[in-house]
Amino acid sequence: MRKVTVQLHRDFAIGETDRRLFGAFVEHLGRCVYGGIFEPGHPQADARGFRRDVLALVRELGPTIMRYPGGNFVSGYNWEDGVGPVAERPRRLDLAWMSTETNQFGTNEFIDWCRAADTEPMLAVNLGTRGGDAARNMVEYCNHPSGTTLSDLRRQHGWEQPHGVKFWCLGNEMDGHWQMEAKTAEEYGRIACETAKMMKWIDRSLELAACGSSGRRMSTFGQWEDTVLEHTFDHVEYISLHTYLNNYDADTPAFLASCDLMDNFIEEVVAIADAVAARRRSAKRIMLSFDEWNVWYRTRRNRAARVLPGWPVAPSILEEFYNVEDALAFGGCCISLLNHADRVTAACLAQLVNVIAPIMTETGGPAWRQTIFHPFAHFSRMGRGRVLRAQIDSPSYAARYNDPNGPIDEFFAMPAVPYLKLAAVHDDKSGALTLFALNRSLTEELPLRLQAAGFSKLAPKQALQLCDPDLKAVNSKQNPDRVTPRPLASVRTDGERLEAVLAPASWNIIQLAVSD
Repeated sequence: MRKVTVQLHRDFAIGETDRRLFGAFVEHLGRCVYGGIFEPGHPQADARGFRRDVLALVRELGPTIMRYPGGNFVSGYNWEDGVGPVAERPRRLDLAWMSTETNQFGTNEFIDWCRAADTEPMLAVNLGTRGGDAARNMVEYCNHPSGTTLSDLRRQHGWEQPHGVKFWCLGNEMDGHWQMEAKTAEEYGRIACETAKMMKWIDRSLELAACGSSGRRMSTFGQWEDTVLEHTFDHVEYISLHTYLNNYDADTPAFLASCDLMDNFIEEVVAIADAVAARRRSAKRIMLSFDEWNVWYRTRRNRAARVLPGWPVAPSILEEFYNVEDALAFGGCCISLLNHADRVTAACLAQLVNVIAPIMTETGGPAWRQTIFHPFAHFSRMGRGRVLRAQIDSPSYAARYNDPNGPIDEFFAMPAVPYLKLAAVHDDKSGALTLFALNRSLTEELPLRLQAAGFSKLAPKQALQLCDPDLKAVNSKQNPDRVTPRPLASVRTDGERLEAVLAPASWNIIQLAVSD
């Protein structure tokens, strides 16, 4: 394959990555909470029931904000069920996942877990079966210092200081027919507006995200965002996006191309949000919260695999076992998020443990890293800083991607997919320039030649590559490091120039020390 050229300049930036870009998601779904982050009696559990082995992997993964408690679960959740003495908490039927919720783990435990994991909490309020009154009461319970019934109740429960939660989601996927008390855009826009007003009257420092479409393939996509923002524009800072990539057709080139549709989705929602601002003659810019994204398809459409009979507690459902090609497509999503850092300022990988997750556990047993763990850890640890604009000259290929995750199956023709997908992040504090590079060719090496103008001297600091001759290889309890990053030895620098050879079907991280 002919060489790929990349040109960038230290002064030409897309934007600075927000700390909240590197978030994840914990939902009361399957074994994400029970048997995942929380398992009293486990040999690795601390006095609060938090699995220390999972906490260690979470800290290594590096998520910076954590969304909770859902997801679909939140649309039927009474937050009051999850506070107070554990022995007195009710057991409820969860209609989202046809399970029994014990409420042993609730809001206060989640806040403590976030502190142990060194991550910021992001809470969602129920705008399905509940409304603005329950939401403002939850804010008062969590954030008001003292002197009211609800703030003093929190103190009686053992949490003297307010939780100070700043980021809140106004419901979840309220356009979806699968949601408890799903709503039209008008219905949701009205309740979200009134809820946001009351929440901010209690705590003016809150940042709020309104629900966008559940996916780009929803029949109401576009109209939903436009209507919802017409109602909520003055009261929210964010609109949410959700997407999941698939390889239903066993077409790996198309699967690796699908992350480019994430770029399109982002740019379309930005255009809609800015059109609402223009109609209002407003300089305010609504930011994007991509608070659900991942690869998910093996357990997505088979209801028998998603819902088990008998209303079990923490059933083993939606447990994807990720392989090498999943990690490559996942890495492409990380690059898409970085390259829209000017408008996507919060994002959450869905989810964290066991349920479509980078971390897997055995209940009562060990925990290990899935293949997608590694691109996210690179993204979170090395994606902080200014994302530079990159001019890429790469050969391309054509793909046809099937996205059946909306009301109808639909194919997207992608006539020119560059083999190289790349993001470049310059961190002034560390003095590092980091390249995130995906080679989507399944058969050919990609010779890369890059010029980084404005950096007088580049020096290799760290270079890693994730690839494997077997694209279906997975990590497991028996072989937890079957797929792991290895050193990339082909990196050469000369002044502001770099050359490297990227293996076929590979995720690559090249971190460079830079001099002015």
